[in-house]
Amino acid sequence: MNFNHELLNWYLNNKRNLPWRNTTDAYVIWLSEIILQQTRVEQGMPYFNRFLEKYPTVTSFAAASEDDILKLWQGLGYYSRGRNMLKTARLVQEQYDGIFPQRYDQLIKLTGIGEYTAAAISSFSSNEARAVVDGNVYRVLARYLGIDEPINSTKGKKIFQEAANDLLNSEMPGMHNQAMMEFGAVICKPKNPGCGICPVRTGCYAFTHNAINSLPVKLNKVKVRERFFNYFLVTDSDSVLVNKRDQTDIWANMYDLPLIETTALLTPEELFNSDKVAEFFGANLKISEISPLKKHVLTHQRLYVRLITLQNKPLKLQENWFYTPVENLQKLAIPKIIFIFIKNIFNL
Repeated sequence: MNFNHELLNWYLNNKRNLPWRNTTDAYVIWLSEIILQQTRVEQGMPYFNRFLEKYPTVTSFAAASEDDILKLWQGLGYYSRGRNMLKTARLVQEQYDGIFPQRYDQLIKLTGIGEYTAAAISSFSSNEARAVVDGNVYRVLARYLGIDEPINSTKGKKIFQEAANDLLNSEMPGMHNQAMMEFGAVICKPKNPGCGICPVRTGCYAFTHNAINSLPVKLNKVKVRERFFNYFLVTDSDSVLVNKRDQTDIWANMYDLPLIETTALLTPEELFNSDKVAEFFGANLKISEISPLKKHVLTHQRLYVRLITLQNKPLKLQENWFYTPVENLQKLAIPKIIFIFIKNIFNL
């Protein structure tokens, strides 16, 4: 069986019609690749369309403010991607006169572009012979070739990259890479793969050795950190007290509300008797409402978030706190879980 022949034949007859597949514009391809990292196509597509509509060129993207980018990114998660995109757009504007590079050696030097993304953009835009290895490709290679080295180990990454290089169709590398990724997404799925309609199953190690559910192998994940976020909603006439987050931790440079974080879930009484609450709002709190606790899962963190509506004003504004009109909240880059609280309260 000729794996490459069967793969390309399947791809040409079954590929999804995705807008970034109909162009060799490196800027458009870059947009799609970054937006779709850690993101399903169905979720990422509206964001791709909105970004391309608002910023049709890398020059227009480079001229945006960080707040503009983060606001447009709201709800997509992994906000560092948006910040890195802005840095990259500005580098391209400065160093390449607004023409997005197509060569791997140039792309790999840009902020937020690693080996996979550089290989994808270079192969899709200029047919450079670079094999891409993303989560879908790892899965196809592990199952078809029977590779049981963990995909997230240093040795495993090297083995899989070499395997991808060996399989690469050097005459049509761009289409081959698209086909491998599409095949992993549509047929060789993590759960319930379509082995019954797989065109290469007779040559597949996992299919012939009943190893579908054991491949690929992945080392144990990093321990998930649990955090408890107690947000305080304080209003003054038609304005709301907001907080500008700093450059560290999650949601860097975005906006939320005054926050007290605890290492465990405290009862309201325990929280209100804490030194931090007294320091910020005084001892005699007047509470209008306490929301139910909401869970928000990030890659290596699990957040438990609640909103406490106060009648009290802070004793003193902290350095990054300020009042903003309610109607201005829609313009700020606010993490989605906090924005949902605010949206429901103020009917935004």
